[in-house]
Amino acid sequence: LRVEDGLIGTESGNHRLAYGELLAGERIRLELDEGHPVKPVSAYRIVGRPQPRVDIPAKVAGQAVFVHDLRVDGMVHGRVVRPPYAGVDHGPFVGTSLVAVDEGSVAHLPGFIAVVAIGDFVGVVAEREEQAIAAAEALRVEWKPVPTLPDLDDLAMALRANPSIARRVEDRGDVEAALAGSATRLTRRYVWPYQMHGSIGPSCAVADIGPGHARVWAGTQNPHPLRADIARLLDLPEAAVDLVRMEAAGCYGRNCADDVAADAALLSRAVGRPVRVQLTREQEHLWEPKGTAQLMEVDGGLDAAGDAIAYDYQSRYPSNGAPTLALLLTGKVPPVPQVVEMGDRTSIPPYDYANRRVTIHDMPPIVRASWLRGVSALPNTFAHESWIDEAAAAVQVDPVEYRLRYLRDPRARDLVEQTAAEAGWVPRTRWGTEGGEGDILRGRGFAYALYVHSKFPGYGAAWSAWVADVEVNRATGEVAVTRIVNGHDAGLMINPAGVQHQVHGNIVQSISRATREEVRFEAGLPAVRDWGGYPIVGFPDVPPIHTLMVERPDQPPLGAGESASVPSAAAIANAIYDACGIRFREPPFTPEKVKDALAREGMLAPPADQPMPPPAAIAAPPAARRGGRGWKAWLL
Repeated sequence: LRVEDGLIGTESGNHRLAYGELLAGERIRLELDEGHPVKPVSAYRIVGRPQPRVDIPAKVAGQAVFVHDLRVDGMVHGRVVRPPYAGVDHGPFVGTSLVAVDEGSVAHLPGFIAVVAIGDFVGVVAEREEQAIAAAEALRVEWKPVPTLPDLDDLAMALRANPSIARRVEDRGDVEAALAGSATRLTRRYVWPYQMHGSIGPSCAVADIGPGHARVWAGTQNPHPLRADIARLLDLPEAAVDLVRMEAAGCYGRNCADDVAADAALLSRAVGRPVRVQLTREQEHLWEPKGTAQLMEVDGGLDAAGDAIAYDYQSRYPSNGAPTLALLLTGKVPPVPQVVEMGDRTSIPPYDYANRRVTIHDMPPIVRASWLRGVSALPNTFAHESWIDEAAAAVQVDPVEYRLRYLRDPRARDLVEQTAAEAGWVPRTRWGTEGGEGDILRGRGFAYALYVHSKFPGYGAAWSAWVADVEVNRATGEVAVTRIVNGHDAGLMINPAGVQHQVHGNIVQSISRATREEVRFEAGLPAVRDWGGYPIVGFPDVPPIHTLMVERPDQPPLGAGESASVPSAAAIANAIYDACGIRFREPPFTPEKVKDALAREGMLAPPADQPMPPPAAIAAPPAARRGGRGWKAWLL
């Protein structure tokens, strides 16, 4: 027998049957024979060949339907009024801070239907969207004062002060003896900031709740957990909840999409009609569960020959399992901080140091947090790849060569070597190799990672390596990423074009996270309410991106949704060092941070009427670059 285009037939016969015809309404259970030979890769006609995305034409033409566009018969509109403890999901005040709601303050407004208050959940429903917006703004609500919250001005101190449980995930060799006997001690601290998912469109959902059943349209990335949460919220069996997943703004983990779905469900149940709820931009910025901050500390040692002989790594990562907000605000789940083991992704460095110890400090959340692209792997890799770059600089060895000394995996070595060659990497033993002119310093940095995710010890997704080219402006402190070469090994690529889209998306977002994005806090609460307070990269600042897609059709396919982001920040930080000789260990690398560092080192360019010649180390002519299509290629 042979199967072709979904039809079953014999090698020589003309008669063919569809699977449905063979079943003929019967239920047949077949055991999978794992030993049976499968089609060889050479015979694939679709897998492994680029396929164009079918969604782009409609999106470019404005014809795509998102959850925001959904309209159902009888639908009305809701808005929520959040408590004053923005972005906090644990503590005895959560769900118990509402003092009073004055329905009379809005009952006279046009289109008004209802005010709904359950615990600390407050919402309004009106016939039209603008009427719901007006009612939410006019509603008089009294809350208890927000208690004193942890100070987050000094993230490293706050993370160290947060109670934790130490978990040793690797202990190889004799780290203490190796550190004591090292000729050079490299003790470094790296700090990752709180960041947002930064969805361009505020979250939206529609719910239609009736007696004993519920239908919810949501842009969630987690339909099964959300279905269970809505069932719990409404006291329904899960089978009674129909969750319809629709397109929404990019999420990259978990934003407010689940929260707004639960909001819509509560309001629909209260008024007995379908209700559409959309958050405001301020609510999305303040309340989305953030990508959590992280503190990484390395105590490493080099011997007299410059070899890395000890690596003692510790990471502190607040938990990121934010419950669906309505469950907390209504008291359906207690506001008790939960500790989850999420800080260990890619925590084991890829380099074969003889004496190596890795300790993860599992801790409760400080502010409301959920997984964000790369989770703890991106910060862990930022520390690993920054430290090995610092070690290479300390012994004046080219950073790519130094990595290869300790990289045993042949597949990883191959990717590193191919990526460096593709980028035209020129060996360097000190900063300044790329040269510069006037106020502009140029630099080039390298970083590599195998993204290891899921419950420890986890398993690997795709391999990724970066070569980042940057320009540092000595007058303004601005860092411009001018070109990225990314090597990517995802095994058998089902759709190489789709993998490349993922790689490009990761790179663009990672540049933004490394150079711009940071949630700032006031009195322990998020202080960002709009894009002015949380800038993201724009199209004019997207550099040419060249992707080296390593083809390994004989290997299993690997996840490509996050891997390309993991080496990003380290590659950019290493490139900045290569440009100006200053290490930056706390992203984002904003103009303010860079300018302050340049001033401390006496490298800040003077005013235009007081020209200063560039240091000898940066007087060399800039290296040649290959061209690229920049952001236009990312859209294809």
